[in-house]
Amino acid sequence: MKKTRFLFTHSYFLQLDPKQLQWNKPYPPLMTIQAAAMLREAGFAVQLFDTMFAEGPEQLRLVLETQHPDVLVIFDDGFNYLTKMCLTNMREAAWAMAGLAKARGATVIVCSSDASDHGEAYLQQGADFVLPGEGEQSLLELAGALEEGRPVRGIPGIIYREKGQTKRTPARPVMKDLDALPLPAWDLIDFEAYRRPWEQHWGYFSLNIATTRGCPYKCNWCAKPIYGNSYKMRSPEHVIREIEYLKQLAPFEHIWFCDDIFGLKRSWVVRFAELVRQKGLRLHYKIQSRADLLVKDQYIEALAASGCEEAWMGVESGSQRILDAMDKGITLDQVRTATRKLKTHGIQPCFFIQFGYLGETAEDIRKTIDIISELAPHDIGISVSYPLPGTGFYDKVKQSLESKANWTDSDDLDLMFRNTYSPDFYRQLHRYVHRIFRKERAARQIGQLARAPAQLRIAPWKRALSLLYYAPAAYFAKQKLKAIDHEAAARL
Repeated sequence: MKKTRFLFTHSYFLQLDPKQLQWNKPYPPLMTIQAAAMLREAGFAVQLFDTMFAEGPEQLRLVLETQHPDVLVIFDDGFNYLTKMCLTNMREAAWAMAGLAKARGATVIVCSSDASDHGEAYLQQGADFVLPGEGEQSLLELAGALEEGRPVRGIPGIIYREKGQTKRTPARPVMKDLDALPLPAWDLIDFEAYRRPWEQHWGYFSLNIATTRGCPYKCNWCAKPIYGNSYKMRSPEHVIREIEYLKQLAPFEHIWFCDDIFGLKRSWVVRFAELVRQKGLRLHYKIQSRADLLVKDQYIEALAASGCEEAWMGVESGSQRILDAMDKGITLDQVRTATRKLKTHGIQPCFFIQFGYLGETAEDIRKTIDIISELAPHDIGISVSYPLPGTGFYDKVKQSLESKANWTDSDDLDLMFRNTYSPDFYRQLHRYVHRIFRKERAARQIGQLARAPAQLRIAPWKRALSLLYYAPAAYFAKQKLKAIDHEAAARL
């Protein structure tokens, strides 16, 4: 065993994100324990301080006092979309933890989307090394150099200071063979801490698994500080091995495949379905995908056969003009076909919607509301356009950005650039669209119950009765929207 002791952590605190705390669907920090597994396989002693349920960064102090690590590694979970938002609360928590570790004489290493974009700021706040992009291999080489007291200047993919000057070594290429990675160090996770909120609030336990890294598409608003436009896949066999291992370690009922794009190749999805059948596995899972993939022959059929229950698509807008401006690369006809095909095969289609893209008009907003009503997805997630450094969209709006550059938490939803309508208008639009969606869903549920009144499950009846709340709620939300911007709201 090597002498250097590493304490891994990450900067996402559920307590600092009220919306997600109320939602109560926590997932373990997957990339954090993946990096820990790599160092452990190389012979280093690793421990984990999982911040998910911690009250705040101050709780790290006791861990530092009892475990005495030589190195604190703040390695964020890049598979979690919440970390890609670079939320101010989490950035400040990372800086606070770096300061606590430095005060006790530990070396501090940081790898995250935010640090990839703002490496200098993290060095100023106490980090000794920042690992931009995909960090595991850089971390492994850096750990070896620290253990042996060797210079670090020859290690690709690090930012550090030398004699008061910030140094940046050449970028490290992303990994090509993901099957060469060890399975994440799942044994470091307190599964019961995650199981409790899931079972109490949702009645089942879900875990997250990644089958890929990156996204090859070029939506101009999507930040990719970790993998760029690369896309690499684990083999279906490697993924099945992790599922079987997890079923023995911590029985669960559901999987969130947290890839940006699940199963880019249809042949991968078909092979995965074959292995699920051969192994006798009964899976229930959800994915993120694209309409242009889902319309391919055998794709949805293979998803259904392997246990997919829910597929989230980045629909973004009901206006083809806005989709084209985003460089989204999909058509509304593909969205319609994919949605109907998913429903036919018993998979619930869900839409990510984005309001506020540059130049959006009231007509574009109305078209988005209309397509939600027309296609009746199972669920929707609504956000507003969020300019992150390194994106084409950021370059378009940076001249009109206000002093605020990041959201505080995931419910912030501040439109941070000058656009057609005000930030207050888009906040109220978010509430309005959610309420009319739930009103329409409740009305559809009433129709279904009328056709099959012997339904014994409680959930459909609760959803139907929610019409009593959402019908007036949608009306009053519309009135508030009109009060904020009468001309725009009147056209919706």
